[in-house]
Amino acid sequence: MPTTSDFERVLRGATLRVTRPRLAVLTAVHAHPHADTVSIFGAVRRELPEVSQQAVYDVLHALTAAGLVRRIQPAGSVARYEARVGDNHHHVVCRSCGSIADVDCAVGEAPCLTASDDQGFSVDEAEVTYWGICPECVTAAANS
Repeated sequence: MPTTSDFERVLRGATLRVTRPRLAVLTAVHAHPHADTVSIFGAVRRELPEVSQQAVYDVLHALTAAGLVRRIQPAGSVARYEARVGDNHHHVVCRSCGSIADVDCAVGEAPCLTASDDQGFSVDEAEVTYWGICPECVTAAANS
């Protein structure tokens, strides 16, 4: 996991001021991949008890706009945030418990960026979500 000084460099590199809430939110997103805002807020409050929920929302918005975190929202789910940015990866979501994991492109070099008919759009990202049942839920169902 990156250090506080790593996060400070990242914020400065994105021309964002280094603040305690921004550092705490970046730390929480890195520590809890695919966390929702409630989970991120809880993690930040453990470090900064005085931070408001609105401040966390504002920081998440600023970090997303700067490209430092990625916001995803699988169908039927609340928004979630991840630190893995800058590549074309996808997600697999458990239909039973809702857990989410990263999935690299099946063939490597972002093959899904080439749409069969892009309708004239300049495509720069593809969002693919795989749905299924995670190993823990499969095991639990087999044991019940």
